[in-house]
Amino acid sequence: MKIIRIDETTAEKVIPLIADFRVALQAYKGIRAEPDLKWAREEISEFLEKKYPVFAAEHDGEPVGYLVCRIEEPCLWVEHIYVNNQHRRQGVASLLFSKAEEIAGSMGDDTVYNFVHPNNEGMISFLRSKGYTVLNMIEIRKPYGGEKLTTTVRVNENTFDY
Repeated sequence: MKIIRIDETTAEKVIPLIADFRVALQAYKGIRAEPDLKWAREEISEFLEKKYPVFAAEHDGEPVGYLVCRIEEPCLWVEHIYVNNQHRRQGVASLLFSKAEEIAGSMGDDTVYNFVHPNNEGMISFLRSKGYTVLNMIEIRKPYGGEKLTTTVRVNENTFDY
């Protein structure tokens, strides 16, 4: 397994993974979606324009996962981390995440900040295995038009539709 830095010349490699990541995120909301390569291409271009560190994990020369970091000093945020289904539970996410921790460490920080969808049990378990257990903030929004909220989540004394 090899970790490479993605730039304008290698961006095409991660476009299918970005499109698949977006499909997976929609599924957490109960929305069926198809990979949108055009949108993924625009997204990677935006990340690179903003100088976000982007990395891919390659297996036999093929990208199998990717990581996007956003630096807002003194913090490093993992914007995206995704591994394709065929290569999960093989250490790919750990290799990518260690890259984020390495960058945070070089900035003098001992943690990485992560946005995680509450239904993403795999990512939550992954982060807990790395010692990430502090709930840092809650994002609250109005429902999307046509969104069907099927459950609630309780945080302390507050109940939220979900």
